[in-house]
Amino acid sequence: MNKNQLSGLVRGMMILCAAALAMVLFVPLWRIDLDAPQYPEGLMLLIYPNKLGGNVDIVNGLNHYIGMKTLHAEDFLEFTVLPYIIGFFAVLALLVGISAKPKLLYTFLGLFICFGIISMVDFWRWEYNYGHNLDPNAAIVVPGMSYQPPLIGFKQLLNFGAYSMPDVGGYLFIAVGLLSMVAVWMTRKQQLKLKSGSIPVMGVLTAILLLSSSCNTGPEAIKVGKDNCYFCKMTITDPRFASEIVTKKGRAYKFDDSHCLLAYLKTNDVPAEQIKDIYVANFSGNNELLNVTEAMFLQSEALRGPMGGSLAAFNHADSFKQAQQQFSAVVVEWKEISK
Repeated sequence: MNKNQLSGLVRGMMILCAAALAMVLFVPLWRIDLDAPQYPEGLMLLIYPNKLGGNVDIVNGLNHYIGMKTLHAEDFLEFTVLPYIIGFFAVLALLVGISAKPKLLYTFLGLFICFGIISMVDFWRWEYNYGHNLDPNAAIVVPGMSYQPPLIGFKQLLNFGAYSMPDVGGYLFIAVGLLSMVAVWMTRKQQLKLKSGSIPVMGVLTAILLLSSSCNTGPEAIKVGKDNCYFCKMTITDPRFASEIVTKKGRAYKFDDSHCLLAYLKTNDVPAEQIKDIYVANFSGNNELLNVTEAMFLQSEALRGPMGGSLAAFNHADSFKQAQQQFSAVVVEWKEISK
């Protein structure tokens, strides 16, 4: 095989990338979900390549009260040029697949990565301007408060929980980036005459996907003396008994005691299928947060938490046994506790 030409597999991958980019023109790129008690069904803002979708009118009404500018597609230059840019990359990916030229593949990947970085910086700038440039004569003015949504993940804005994440088009963009990186790796391997099969192609792709998925955030650090318990609203003062729920969207609910954590779980305010992980503080050591699936638990009336809980978590056998003797505690399992 000519090392100055792309392999048939790589050409097919790039034609697939072209088809995926063409699809991006018709689906949402990004979404911002808003949750609040007065909107139990939630609100949703969808960002397409050329327009806004979802509950735009309701969001604009809320923005008016807090002094934010209303959102209109015609106010954004991005909605005019973005479809052409996406179309350009779709055509370029197709040309890579047809021409089989490695240099054109490298050009595509370099431009695509630059475009991704510039797009995220522009999106952050857009969120910053809308969240900080507020009307001082608005109906609701909170001194020092800004309403910038998160670039990605969760952020609390007054009584609204804001979730920002890719939608179908965004995930297609990510897939195109990963696929084109694998295509470049395969091409470089061919050009450098490395032995094939040293690292399977699907193994590389899987590794990249695992690395990207590992970017999901774990628990948020609990600020003792500053953070409040989500259930009882009391300030968290004892780090030995603190705990936290993290949802699949990345929102963190913090608690000052296992009593509050377990009571909140029973409310089903956050359905079990939406919970990603539950963490409890290590009773000994530096009180780091432990996943309940990896922690060992003791229960005793002598282990009195701030709100009357009687549960303590450990991750080390020595401190676990020492505490068991000191507090005359019984060993319990999380499955038993959380029933």
